Amino acid sequence: MESGWAKVGALVAAALLGGAVAVGIGQTLNDGSTTTVIREVQGETTEPAAFPSTGARKISDIYEAAKHGVVQVTSTSVVSNNFFGAQEQQAQGSGFVIDKDGHVVTNYHVVEGAKKVQVSFSDEEKKDATVVGTDPSTDIAVLKIQGAWSRSLIPLTLGSSSAVQVGDAVVAIGNPFGLERTVTAGIVSALQRRIQAPNGFQIDQAIQTDAAINHGNSGGPLLNANGDVIGVNAQIESESGGNVGIGFAIPIDTVKDVASQLIKDGKVEHAYLGVDIATISSDLAENFRVPVDKGVLIQHVRAGSPAADAGLKGGTMHVVFAGTTYWLGGDVITKADGQFLETSDQLASVVTSKQPGDSLELEVHRGQETLNVTVELGRQPSTPVG
Repeated sequence: MESGWAKVGALVAAALLGGAVAVGIGQTLNDGSTTTVIREVQGETTEPAAFPSTGARKISDIYEAAKHGVVQVTSTSVVSNNFFGAQEQQAQGSGFVIDKDGHVVTNYHVVEGAKKVQVSFSDEEKKDATVVGTDPSTDIAVLKIQGAWSRSLIPLTLGSSSAVQVGDAVVAIGNPFGLERTVTAGIVSALQRRIQAPNGFQIDQAIQTDAAINHGNSGGPLLNANGDVIGVNAQIESESGGNVGIGFAIPIDTVKDVASQLIKDGKVEHAYLGVDIATISSDLAENFRVPVDKGVLIQHVRAGSPAADAGLKGGTMHVVFAGTTYWLGGDVITKADGQFLETSDQLASVVTSKQPGDSLELEVHRGQETLNVTVELGRQPSTPVG
């Protein structure tokens, strides 16, 4: 995307993404994966004509059914205003129609700071669009197309990301490098990845795919073998800035929740705990005498956060174990609302499911003590603090 991608920095070694939940939780990451690069496809393709599963639709059929609902998004912003006049910058990305009222979903980073947004349809009709609302914490924006013909508004079918499995076949449709409505195909390479949002928080449960995604694909749909949208393509991991077969999509269950709030209220509020956390492994517990061998380690408590107000404690001793940095000596959380916790992802999911002002009951191990702590969750700030 000369694009929205460029606006948030070059996509090098994790385009756009990195590290702490849209719920005010940070996590130590230490994983890797091998993926297969799928070539970008336009027109005729050497990709399989259909996915290798019983009853699967042809890729060409999925494309034909969805392409009219996929749009190109061009945003114009002012990057400087000086003696020589206003200097403008354009960003290009993708988006897709979600209803007959003219609402379009795209990425926040595609329209960030835009003073003008234009949407192009498959029939080359171009229409101005207004930004209904944005959520930097999930990198989602909703647009409203002005004066579009009803025949141009072909909503895509929104599926569910909860049933997605590793190995599922997927199709991505978008406008890489401005090449309109390009289709690529691949599989789901991994689930529950955490990627960094434009405001520095983390997006939870991202879908990793090897379907080719490049600059300009941002905001476009990731579809399953039935042609249902299961995610919004957002980022790539790359040392060169080009596709190497590791792309990330925001899960559609998150997108549906965020989009409905943006359409209704123009904004989204996320629950906030205010801690950086890490999963405790049995090896870590054994080597450093952590009080329990399963749970969630609090590494840092953000100043002024609900966690700080509740008296939770962060780590005081810096160690490197198995190539990962930890701060030890802090509280260890083993239950949240009665649910046993074995990973930091589980705690993040509990917080994500709540609203600001909700209570969170935690079982906490502090040294040899076991404490029950009630935290009143706050409203996530615009950027991580403390």
